Amino acid sequence: MSKNTFFNSVDTFAILSVVVPLSVYLLTLAPSVTFFDSGEFIAAVSSLGSAHSPGYPLFINYAKPFCWLPFGNIAFRVNFATALSAALACLGVYILTLRLLTDEGPVPGGRMGELLKKAAALAASLAFAFSPRLWLQSNHDKPYPLLAFLAALVFWLLLRWRTEYRLGNERPGDVYLGAFLCGLGMGAHQTMVLLLPSIAFLVLYTDWRLITRFREQVLSVTSFWLGFAVYLHQPVRATRDPLMNWGDVDTLSRFLWHFLRKGYPVERVDRDLALLLKQLAAFNIVHEFTAAGLFLLLVGAVAFRRQCTAFIIAFGTAVLTFLAFIVGYQNTPAETVFLTEEFFTPLYLLAAVFMGLGLFALAGTLAESISRRLWSPFSPGSGDEREPGRGRTVAGRLAGLALCGMLLLLVVALPALQCAANYQPNNQRKNYLAYDYAQNTFRSLPHGTALFTWGDSGAFPLWYLQGVERMREDLSLLHVPHLQFDWYLDSFPDLFRDSVLRSGLAASAPLRDVLLMAMKEQAANRPVFVDFSTRYSVELPGSALRQQGICYQVTESAQGTPHPPDTDVWELYSLRGVLTDPVPFLDLDSIKAVRIYAYSRLEAGETLVSLGRMGEGRAELRLAETIDPDLRQEARRILLEHGAAR
Repeated sequence: MSKNTFFNSVDTFAILSVVVPLSVYLLTLAPSVTFFDSGEFIAAVSSLGSAHSPGYPLFINYAKPFCWLPFGNIAFRVNFATALSAALACLGVYILTLRLLTDEGPVPGGRMGELLKKAAALAASLAFAFSPRLWLQSNHDKPYPLLAFLAALVFWLLLRWRTEYRLGNERPGDVYLGAFLCGLGMGAHQTMVLLLPSIAFLVLYTDWRLITRFREQVLSVTSFWLGFAVYLHQPVRATRDPLMNWGDVDTLSRFLWHFLRKGYPVERVDRDLALLLKQLAAFNIVHEFTAAGLFLLLVGAVAFRRQCTAFIIAFGTAVLTFLAFIVGYQNTPAETVFLTEEFFTPLYLLAAVFMGLGLFALAGTLAESISRRLWSPFSPGSGDEREPGRGRTVAGRLAGLALCGMLLLLVVALPALQCAANYQPNNQRKNYLAYDYAQNTFRSLPHGTALFTWGDSGAFPLWYLQGVERMREDLSLLHVPHLQFDWYLDSFPDLFRDSVLRSGLAASAPLRDVLLMAMKEQAANRPVFVDFSTRYSVELPGSALRQQGICYQVTESAQGTPHPPDTDVWELYSLRGVLTDPVPFLDLDSIKAVRIYAYSRLEAGETLVSLGRMGEGRAELRLAETIDPDLRQEARRILLEHGAAR
């Protein structure tokens, strides 16, 4: 292949659909561990273990090679893996849009028609890239972008198969490969199964008689299960006791418990109209793409309603299936509806494809209008036989310039608007809150402590720092909600081999009683501490707490005055983004972490004031107000109650 032939075969627009999003994602990438599931995911990737149910084996195996990169810490490398998968999902929008425009749409002839197609596809991919949902998932470890990319590949294969089938060319391999990717995608996230009705519809809409082809059906199902075999990773790795071994799926019963999410409590919710509307609003096109994006989606669906009927119905089926799952099957409580917003990432990818169709339809109409207006004065019969040729040349150049300007505007207008609006809210470049929170927790604890944690964001960053970065390996980090499970007790053989928790009481007892039993056992041999979330999530009768920063030492209950807090520990803390700088990234748990620092200071100040140590107490209360100005009234109330009004 000659050099010119090679460069002519390279699709520059396709490269841009990956490079531009990836470049922006790297600018906003989290430098280390973040809150929510981050620390647990990174520990699972680092050790090739199993994350929380259902384990995410594909994401873990995909991200593992990135741990060998020669730059950044392990958390940054896994975050980089997620950014790349998000950029590939944007490529998925590009190839899907281009496929529909090539196979289904009326395309203007010549080179300008090809440029219009590619420009519209690139604009759609960038609109998806800078949507707040995908951007939020791109800058730290998340499996959803990988799932979206696989979903795009599946639909692209089916569209190619449909085109060839209608031309009389059988390509069953495309269907088998799509089925394999569906099974594989289950290892990224189980919501892949919600796309199966749409995928089956695309096949049967092409030719309903395919349902009678038993051999093809068997091969498709077999291909799906071959992809699903990625879940064999879990029992195989469980035999090696990796650092993160959620569920310890070394038996079939444990695998099913893990895969079917049996470890999560089932909460029955009485749905009213307000909850129903909130559940439905979790899928929000306008929030992701602005009203202009919704307009382009509708234009694309209307303009290509005949050519892309099957794809339009498939998209509608997917939307209904996802909403039926969220609203009907899960009936998600109001306080956790925000967690379901991540599930819709593949749907937003498909929505972006329709926006690309809408952009192309509008661009084609505008191009035709420009061409007609510029050429009409020089039509044959205008009088001068020499002028038409000259006029057409000038008009052609003007039309070309106008179309080039239009193409540029087409590509950058909506994505630029989204990028400007969503850049700062998704900029995690300086987000060290979770890393510092975990490190500060460690600095609060004496050697050999048993620390009991409660919430995921309070525990998972600690797991990462201890298990991956090897900090404070002398500590025993015990997660209270897991103390009822045998597989978790098995991961601490030295602590729980002969524990009363193995008597069967823990499985049915309230978590408070389980925690009290575990603390009593550990207190005989080591200092026992609880984190802030545990201290405010459960009552601890018979115990007294001595505050040490954001942690509390558990001691035997005593009559008299409360224990004075250890305020010296604050000098050991790193408070980037808490005291000196504004909070760099505002998600729910980042805000919660900042408030924990503020409330810890407030509590220390109240205790010191109650003990008559007014100067120290006032100083702590002032710091609480500095961190969270909303606590000003609470600080004033404390001073008034103890006769120390300012």
